[in-house]
Amino acid sequence: MSRRFTPKVVTANHLMEGDAIWLCEDDSWTRDMSRAEILEDVAHADLRLLHAQAQPHIAVGAYLADAEPTPKGPQPTHFREAFRTRGPSNYDHGKQAEADL
Repeated sequence: MSRRFTPKVVTANHLMEGDAIWLCEDDSWTRDMSRAEILEDVAHADLRLLHAQAQPHIAVGAYLADAEPTPKGPQPTHFREAFRTRGPSNYDHGKQAEADL
């Protein structure tokens, strides 16, 4: 028996900057997971992943990550994805440098 499909987002790393990015419904990429396209159908998710993988000049290592749909947009369901939303672990770079800590 196959498992029930759970909601996903397409994520990857930005080729030049290395930080986590997510695919939006309009085919753009965002560094804010809450703006990502939530995928609730396995066939559509597979097509979106193929679309992302066809952009090696922008994104590398694209994969489908579990996500929870919320009124504020998709949110991570696994600690790995939650960690990726916060940016690099070095406070002098990326999202954490811009955050008001």
